[in-house]
Amino acid sequence: MRVASASTGRTPHAAIAGAGLVGRLLAWRLARRGWRVSLFDAALRGDRRAASHVAAAMLSPMAEQASADDTVWALAGRAMALWPQWLAELQADGSVDASPVHFRCDGTLVVSHPADRSSLVQFDRLLRHKLPAEAHERVQALDAAGIAALEPLLANRFDDGLFLQGEGQLANDQLLSALAAVLDAHPGVRWHEGDPVESLHAQRLQARSGVHSADVVVDARGVGARAQWPGLRGVRGEVLTVECPGVALRRPVRLMHPRYPLYIAPRPGHRFIVGATELESQDDGPATLRSVLELGSALHSLHPAFGEARVIGVAAALRPAFDDHRPALRLHQGVWQVNGLYRHGYLCGPALVDELVHILTQ
Repeated sequence: MRVASASTGRTPHAAIAGAGLVGRLLAWRLARRGWRVSLFDAALRGDRRAASHVAAAMLSPMAEQASADDTVWALAGRAMALWPQWLAELQADGSVDASPVHFRCDGTLVVSHPADRSSLVQFDRLLRHKLPAEAHERVQALDAAGIAALEPLLANRFDDGLFLQGEGQLANDQLLSALAAVLDAHPGVRWHEGDPVESLHAQRLQARSGVHSADVVVDARGVGARAQWPGLRGVRGEVLTVECPGVALRRPVRLMHPRYPLYIAPRPGHRFIVGATELESQDDGPATLRSVLELGSALHSLHPAFGEARVIGVAAALRPAFDDHRPALRLHQGVWQVNGLYRHGYLCGPALVDELVHILTQ
């Protein structure tokens, strides 16, 4: 479905609804190929309440396989290969003094307290059952000494653990800011912030600002597209951001828990993103006291030093999900729709964006 060719001399134009992770990535990739892009979002770009901002951005294909399927595994594999290349290109497209986006692939450490060891054992069994045989060697059992070697902070605190080789993370706040800066600087991109989309049709987008024509219309609004995609729902996620000088983790840590697995994702400046909550709720209001207490208590149980951490932020957002928890890309009534990324946005998003760019430009 090639929209325009060099022989016509016409620059193709895409109108994208939704300026979250997928919307920004798609706008950037199309602009790099010479497209004009109009990017629409109901919120201002500094609004951090959207799902793309309320995330740890962990790139954990193996850990996620415990609750996902082969579709997510395949998309994650493609995205993991794209991230290093795309981040290098984003750095090259930015200003000379732009800092690179924090990105690491140092693996994930999974641990449990003795009372919850059965959860760790079950997690290990489930991974080895669901992962392809060639990935089994990347799941390594650890004893106390092995845990201490990987994370000195956790020495003498846990007897058993798992190391998931090759998994990674990136700083989503830095990524979203870098994408915004590159899009702002590109002459072919126009960002319509604070301009809610009212309806989408083939080659036409109706926003509050008026009717906008385009060769291609894409809906990447997440839960904002529920009316256009029956079965799409919001799953509430809540995260805690803390700052704890003097405490260091080299990689994301998952702490097994009887009710939910806690994750701690380290960021530059001794900051840590802490999350785990996953609530079947359409409430997009502030985080609850219960969630904050549970996250803080579990973090303190990982290491008492976190008791002195300063709370930098508490946030909640609705993550778009279908019943099968699979991300989806489809052409519906002339509009391309990308949705259902659930908690796999950073893990799978680049693969879906790359697939759509290929379809539009092949």
